[in-house]
Amino acid sequence: MPRNLITDADREHVRALHAEGKTRNDIARALNRSPSTVTGIARALGLSFDRTATAAATHARQVDNRARRAEIVGRLYGRAEHLLARLEAERYSFTTTTVHGIETKSLDHVPAQDEKALASATSTHLGAAVRLEQIDADKGADNARSMLMTLGMALGITNQPL
Repeated sequence: MPRNLITDADREHVRALHAEGKTRNDIARALNRSPSTVTGIARALGLSFDRTATAAATHARQVDNRARRAEIVGRLYGRAEHLLARLEAERYSFTTTTVHGIETKSLDHVPAQDEKALASATSTHLGAAVRLEQIDADKGADNARSMLMTLGMALGITNQPL
């Protein structure tokens, strides 16, 4: 018999494990089925799963990611400041390879190609920092998504976050 057919035994197993308070993923592992298959069986049986733990874990991960983004933004601004300091320094130092080996040289100006590269890198770092800041600046979309999810769950349209 092909594995993709759902049997009455599968349905009863889902019902029994659900009654024991098992999570969707626990049931999927016990049946050797995908979580989405277990969700489909449960939905057909009129069962739903408590998503409180998932919601809490998702929120914790979002908080952690916000903190990580803030750290990265700080580092990107630091890199941009470092590059600007090189561009604005009294002397521009660089290393070069000559027939005599690697030498450090110093000029009273930044060579054009180096200035272009440093300015481009500065712009890239600043642009990335701004984009990361915007992720956490717009809370309207998150609030709307949360409101719609709550409404959908209350109406019984969905039992999973949108």
